[in-house]
Amino acid sequence: MKRHTRLRATVAAVLAVPAALVGNSAVAGAVVAPAGTTASATTLAQVRSSIGADTGAAAALTGKGVGVALIDTGVAPVPGLPAAQIVNGPDLSFESQAANLRYLDTYGHGTHMAGIIVGNDSASGSKGIAPDVKLTSLKIGTATGAVDVSQMIAAIDWVVQHRNDDPANPIRVLNLSYGSGGVVQSWIDPLHFAVQKAWQAGIVVVAAAGNNGNAAGALTNPAMDDSILSVGATVTNGTATTADDTLATFTNLASGTAGQVDLLAPGTSIASLRDPGSNVDNLYPDARVGTTLFKGSGTSQATAVVSAAAALLLQAKPAASPDQVKDWLVRGGSALTLGTAKTLGLSALNVNGALARTGTTVAAPASRLSSGTGSLQGARGTASLTIDGVKLTGERTVWGTFGTAQWAKSTTPSWSGGLWLGYRLAGDGWTGTSWASKTWAAGTWTAAPWGGSAAAGWSDPAWSGRTWSGRTWSSGTWSGRTWSSDGWAGAAWV
Repeated sequence: MKRHTRLRATVAAVLAVPAALVGNSAVAGAVVAPAGTTASATTLAQVRSSIGADTGAAAALTGKGVGVALIDTGVAPVPGLPAAQIVNGPDLSFESQAANLRYLDTYGHGTHMAGIIVGNDSASGSKGIAPDVKLTSLKIGTATGAVDVSQMIAAIDWVVQHRNDDPANPIRVLNLSYGSGGVVQSWIDPLHFAVQKAWQAGIVVVAAAGNNGNAAGALTNPAMDDSILSVGATVTNGTATTADDTLATFTNLASGTAGQVDLLAPGTSIASLRDPGSNVDNLYPDARVGTTLFKGSGTSQATAVVSAAAALLLQAKPAASPDQVKDWLVRGGSALTLGTAKTLGLSALNVNGALARTGTTVAAPASRLSSGTGSLQGARGTASLTIDGVKLTGERTVWGTFGTAQWAKSTTPSWSGGLWLGYRLAGDGWTGTSWASKTWAAGTWTAAPWGGSAAAGWSDPAWSGRTWSGRTWSSGTWSGRTWSSDGWAGAAWV
């Protein structure tokens, strides 16, 4: 009799909503607000006003002609996500092995991020910050956020190699609303190496600082990498001005000047697209706003706002380099005048302020680049996935041994069709089918699970009964079955 895989995600609450998704190995998600938070929803129209995207030169920008990659929990075909603007890259999550769940967002986080960036919901009037971008979704997280850092690295690397597949909408921005834990050696860390490869390829990498609080002492990985753009969250207090904005207490801060947050953006009770019947939708019904929206807090949401703003800037200045975009956004921000943000000299996103700086010269930063030869376990940190009671640890990816030497050769493509480092992760090209405008083909994982035999495979009976039917998940709840996680924050989405 065939034995079925049992996955467990043990994650340190680090990122956004799923603060759980992101510990280190389990990454993925959005940040969450402190338990007990019941703040009024902040609409995307209010966010747009707060960041100055509805006035001046910024008001005419929509992100048209710019591609944004979203590595997250997938996106669901909810009202407000235009299929013509959504592309499904390869699904690298464990749910990719179930045709009824492939590409779809069973968790609810990726859909929320997509709504902030490119949403256009006629029912509520909610519109994303950059509604005309082409959004490429790469799913890596399951209904409970189960995902390993090796899946994150593979997804980032795929974006680098396929950034120009759509010449009319090249991928210029990469949204990483997730983070891993652990203490890493930045000059050899393989995850740092992955995001630096993307940056050097002309992609603005925007990463969430994490949701462990101002006293965390360090940002999550890869947000701690000085080469990329790290984002923390503000509390807007319901006003369009930044004069009363404060640093959100859940935002990670570094203990020194190195690896500190680069920029702040609205990230508290942000109302974006709801994914009916998803994990967070079932767990936090009080977070629903009307029938189509859902509110969530965290550096994840703030990161999505900044990613959208980067797309606006690149629409205006398509020849800009990632270093220029980062410099203009950071130096063009509005200095905050209250509390910890003032003490640290942190600024809040100001799109017109960034546009006003586009004529300035930007010097190349003196960053210490990673060699990529470091430990995968170091990048993973203390949180590990468990399958049939066996933890995923050491120098092993989800699919097999991590080829450090091959990975560290930046001139050697790590992807060949649907093979990554020689392992079958997906199909070989754009021949897949889904609700989106374009989809990468699926593939059957042939490698044996790290905690079982090849005969056991990656199938799971719990996957068979959960499908997207119309506008809701037909199975109802996601709690208490095969997938489990002990990192969820109690009031992340309310």
